[in-house]
Amino acid sequence: MSQQALHPIIYVRGFAMRDAEIEDTVNTPYMGFNVGSTRIRQAPDRSFVRFIFESPLIRLMKEYGYQDVYAGGAEREGSLPRRSIVIHRYYEQDNGEGVRPSIIDAARELGNRVLWLRDRICGDDAQARQDFKVYLVAHSMGGLVCRCLLQNPEVASDQARGCVDKVFTYGTPHNGIEMGGFNVPRFLGLWDISNFNRDNIAKTLALTQRNGRVDHLDGRFPAERFMSLVGTNHRDYNLARFAVGDMSDGLVKIENAYVQGGPRVYCHLSHSGHFGMVNSEEGYQNLTRFLFGNTRVTGKLVLDELPMPPSVDKAYRAGDTVEGSYLFECTVTPRMHPPIALSDRRTEQGSAIFRRFDDMFHPAREGLEHARHPVLFSVFLDTAKIQSGRTMVFVIDLAVRSTEFKVDGHWFLDRRIPDENLYRERLVIQATRNGDEWTLRYVPSDERWGESRGRELGRDAQGAFVPLSSAKGFAARLYLEFAPWH
Repeated sequence: MSQQALHPIIYVRGFAMRDAEIEDTVNTPYMGFNVGSTRIRQAPDRSFVRFIFESPLIRLMKEYGYQDVYAGGAEREGSLPRRSIVIHRYYEQDNGEGVRPSIIDAARELGNRVLWLRDRICGDDAQARQDFKVYLVAHSMGGLVCRCLLQNPEVASDQARGCVDKVFTYGTPHNGIEMGGFNVPRFLGLWDISNFNRDNIAKTLALTQRNGRVDHLDGRFPAERFMSLVGTNHRDYNLARFAVGDMSDGLVKIENAYVQGGPRVYCHLSHSGHFGMVNSEEGYQNLTRFLFGNTRVTGKLVLDELPMPPSVDKAYRAGDTVEGSYLFECTVTPRMHPPIALSDRRTEQGSAIFRRFDDMFHPAREGLEHARHPVLFSVFLDTAKIQSGRTMVFVIDLAVRSTEFKVDGHWFLDRRIPDENLYRERLVIQATRNGDEWTLRYVPSDERWGESRGRELGRDAQGAFVPLSSAKGFAARLYLEFAPWH
């Protein structure tokens, strides 16, 4: 990891709904970024061991040498170190009449904060000021504040926007919030909930809706440098989960929690609370690899054969109309202790990738220009975290299954085995860097020990791939793209 990659971090907190929550927020030094969590894991002797996650703030201090900007109960005077963490305390910015700051107000002050931080770190050094960069890390509505800074040209100067190098958001409603299946109305002014109406978001961010969506950057910031953590655990959030429903983090729907074209990961975490994403090891590991890592790995599955159960296939060959779709589950875990999944997409969590047969094999029937083969993951890794030798190791737990089938419009359940996998395997990927090239090997660890040497990946015009097949007739290629990241 290059020391030049350790830019200052500005943390932007999320939405505080009630006045009491705002009061708690402004009376908290780090506005939640210092809150940790405890998890229980079972040891080999059947005892239970507590694993303590100290908080993102403390871990960044311990592992990367970051410092907060406070001293003696106030912000430090004089120059600041480059590895500084600043909390954007926008809820303290009222007009003396108790009026809540708008997203635009908060974004304008964020732009001022960026330039303030540049001045405190760089002083009069012209080259340092020119090279200055900052990371923005935001929870929930804080991500919309960051987007407002980057996308609304009336909010801040080009100078302030140009200082932003990367943005990481936890559970941000990039495409608004839905309650009872509907986007919250724009006229719902109570507690500023109308902030999450799509028309209001479009106005605040100065963008045009695309197909009714506002989760895009409009080309005003590189999407590849804007990462979203998507939560899939709605059960451990507060009462709002009953209005929002499943396939969400309890407040934000999965489909609304990321920016189009940007990297995203899925973790079984709730919007906030004891099982929330900000105070999680999963969130921290993704954050630090995105900010400081040096490798981006993308996995794309290209399907060659997707068999149907024999009874369904028999009906299809007899001329009956068959309807069915497919679910792709994928969990990616680097070798570390304790094991932490960077991305976890599962059917029971509502986050598995859904595809119709025609999406992949007959795209023209769906009005598509190209086949929609599923991109299973895009994660960031760091060769500095290699624990042994020069080889980076991670595990891909992959499963492919079908939904229930309909034959001639009726559910086909007579002989169908529910939740039957077409394919399932835990693949150990071993990646050794040799200059600008990677030597890639894989081990199907359901068959062999994962620490064995493995087999080399195949290669064709599309890149390096792991060949996948099952005795049921499933066949596919898992393409792995390793790209430098900085």
